[in-house]
Amino acid sequence: MQETIAYLNSLLKANDTIVIGLSGGPDSMCLLNIVLSLKKKIKVICAHINHGLRKESLNEQEFITEYCQSKNLILETTTFTKKSKEEDYNEQELREKRYLYFAEVVEKYHAKYLLTAHHGDDLIETVLMRISRGSNLRGYSGFQVQSTKRNLTVIKPLIYMTKLEIEKYNKENNIPYVIDKTNLEDEHTRNRYRHNILPFLKEENKDIHLKYIKYSNELNKYFTYVDSIVKQEISNRYINKTLNLQGFTKLDNLIQTKILEFILDDNYYHNLYLVSDKHINMLLDIINNSKPNITSNLPDNLQVIKSYDKLTFTREVNEVTTYKIELQDDTILPNNRHITKIKDTDKNTNYYIRLNSKELSLPLYIRNRKTGDKMYIKNMSSPKKLKDIFINSKLPIEKRDTQPILVDSKDNILWLPGLKKSKFDKSNNEMYDIILWYN
Repeated sequence: MQETIAYLNSLLKANDTIVIGLSGGPDSMCLLNIVLSLKKKIKVICAHINHGLRKESLNEQEFITEYCQSKNLILETTTFTKKSKEEDYNEQELREKRYLYFAEVVEKYHAKYLLTAHHGDDLIETVLMRISRGSNLRGYSGFQVQSTKRNLTVIKPLIYMTKLEIEKYNKENNIPYVIDKTNLEDEHTRNRYRHNILPFLKEENKDIHLKYIKYSNELNKYFTYVDSIVKQEISNRYINKTLNLQGFTKLDNLIQTKILEFILDDNYYHNLYLVSDKHINMLLDIINNSKPNITSNLPDNLQVIKSYDKLTFTREVNEVTTYKIELQDDTILPNNRHITKIKDTDKNTNYYIRLNSKELSLPLYIRNRKTGDKMYIKNMSSPKKLKDIFINSKLPIEKRDTQPILVDSKDNILWLPGLKKSKFDKSNNEMYDIILWYN
């Protein structure tokens, strides 16, 4: 109890605005009254969520409304509706929705912190449940007294108190509250831990929650250290939704995994519950696959595109538009580049081509690829499929359908600008009357 008050006194400053998640249960009502008892000028905003899962929910909302009015407190409320007529949100989905709502309230009032009523017993239950289910380093540590969730600073000051201490505080201070009867049933996993395992642990050590706080803090130190390495790698590797894979497989497997976790978190900002360890493993399989080009799909229409040493994450569906443009003196292409007729150059790269109009069927056109396209590469006697040329040239798979192709009126492929020249290309000492520049 004293640790909670001391922590709040050190944290909160005069004129701070805070939001308290208020369910109306004994824990959140205890937290609210502890905050109100502090001798500081703090603006308190209460935020209540009616989950709409129990018939008592409306009565609980009325109780909270009347209580906040009696204390002259601002109250924000919302009601969650079902996901669909047939399906409701699962526990993880509801958690995401709750924090999204709380974030909206915090932003509305420019609040400094969100306070929730998670206490020491909750920490024990969370750690044990995650050990049983499987998690990662951060998950196994349970939760911290202070954490950041997408720019939302969440404070859990009751972590230093047990459920018994909360009940004692409420009784001594005549604090009213409502009881969620589902917390008394063993239908939910957390309740089974609460009713069967916690009593045993508390018999062994009445202050067992303090041991779990120490355990949590120790794990968090290691997580913070690993996280600092991951953030450094991410700042150098992950830019504009694209991961640079050069040297990625040489990183420690833990760092690889944490980088991919960060990327999924970045792409599933509001619905992280959609992804799991199997998706991390899928990404690792794609990265380690010897194939240079792979496209795969993740939940919520997220597409993963591996193109040589790049791994891109996108929700944009690129519809390929077929085009065929007659060549002009300066032709603007769909990729915003140009093919320009020039009078002279001494350059011989794949960005320039010299042609003899007498060997061609005019006019010339620029188009994108078609199924079965082949080209006679300069100095080669047999034609080669464009698909193979693209692969050998390491042209990213997402650029292949828009790669410009110069053809004559008989659809002979003359040039892949920037990539390859055909047998129609002329050297400086041969006859030519057309010079083109891809710029």
